[in-house]
Amino acid sequence: MNQQIRRHLHDIESLLREAGLWQQQAPSQQALASSEPFCVDTLTPLQWLQWILLPRMHALLDSQSALPANFAVAPYYEVALEGDIPQRARLLHLLNQLDAQFGKAP
Repeated sequence: MNQQIRRHLHDIESLLREAGLWQQQAPSQQALASSEPFCVDTLTPLQWLQWILLPRMHALLDSQSALPANFAVAPYYEVALEGDIPQRARLLHLLNQLDAQFGKAP
């Protein structure tokens, strides 16, 4: 299961890069330290995905820490990414695939 999760994370990163949505410069430490869900007060949804979710998920996998039992980010992105962003449908598909990995028995 961990390999599948890691593959989904890499697929999401690849899509963001290919679509020109990957940022080269990290947000400020203050912006990353938000206590709001998805850092809605300091980051865009795509920034949160790149700078918070992807690194934290990789860190959990690298440390072999327990993964969340229930996990669902796709519903947030279905609303947060309304509009015409490159590869929106493909990104939502990948996020739904990632969500589907959680809550499964190992």
